[in-house]
Amino acid sequence: MIINGVKIKKGSSKVFDIPVASLPSGTKIDLFAHVYRSKNPGPTLLVIGGIHGDEINGVEIVRRSVKSEMFKNLQAGAVIAIPLLNVYGFINFSREFPGGKDVNRSFPGTQSGSLASRIAKVLTDVILPHVDYGLDFHTGGASIYNYPQSRVYRNDPESLKLASLFSMPYTVKTGLIAKSLRKIAHSKEIPMVVFEGGESLRIDEFSIEEGMKGIGRVLYGLGMSKKKMASKKGVTFEKGSWIRASRSGIFRCLKSSGEKVKKGDVLGEITDPNNNFVSRVKSRYDGTIYGHNNNPVINQGDALFHIGY
Repeated sequence: MIINGVKIKKGSSKVFDIPVASLPSGTKIDLFAHVYRSKNPGPTLLVIGGIHGDEINGVEIVRRSVKSEMFKNLQAGAVIAIPLLNVYGFINFSREFPGGKDVNRSFPGTQSGSLASRIAKVLTDVILPHVDYGLDFHTGGASIYNYPQSRVYRNDPESLKLASLFSMPYTVKTGLIAKSLRKIAHSKEIPMVVFEGGESLRIDEFSIEEGMKGIGRVLYGLGMSKKKMASKKGVTFEKGSWIRASRSGIFRCLKSSGEKVKKGDVLGEITDPNNNFVSRVKSRYDGTIYGHNNNPVINQGDALFHIGY
């Protein structure tokens, strides 16, 4: 296996950096990848976090997996682990790259484009040609807490099988978002599952633990590890819908992610600083909350509860 001119022999591991750009100060920015190879043939699994710079739980899941030596002594195949893709967003507490560009809306990228597009180009051209399966770790954004979950393309049987191995509490069947990593992976026939867990700029130990367990289950299920990880039967949602704020004001959550709800249940309340009104937020569905908004001050139309059914 040769990645960006670096040769990784069978039975060895290597950490290497790929130069991608520099800060205005001249400080170089590199993409660091940890590569582990077994002596035996098998699939290559990409484990990546930090596509959005403020989604720290995804970064932590990959970082801790590397630190725990989970990928050492593989029985077969190889793992490419990238804890942090969006260095710019990470150091600026931001989801995006400078200029407001989202790398997960920039694939396959171009060498002459924005910083986000150039990073996407590096991942597409340098890393993806070696990959057989992918796990992309994310965290809820904009004060949204996501209960640990898989998001998987509903029309891709191989990705659905991968999600089954990953075995999160919730699996959400979705479409493909234009110019996303998952869509470019699908075009290259690489099954990929997106993990969502916790809230941006907040460490959530429950989500991190679930994500790491999921990686272990995938390694075992693909025959890459002998260590069997316990799994429990999760819930699969065919559809998901947001309950949105009917007006602006101070928002109080009465239900949270992980709770089952019935149509008509009161999920929260919206009021104003001067006690002019109280507006109840009610569920329009029978289902399960798998994401909720922790922001106490909201505007009309803001997403409040994500309900799967």
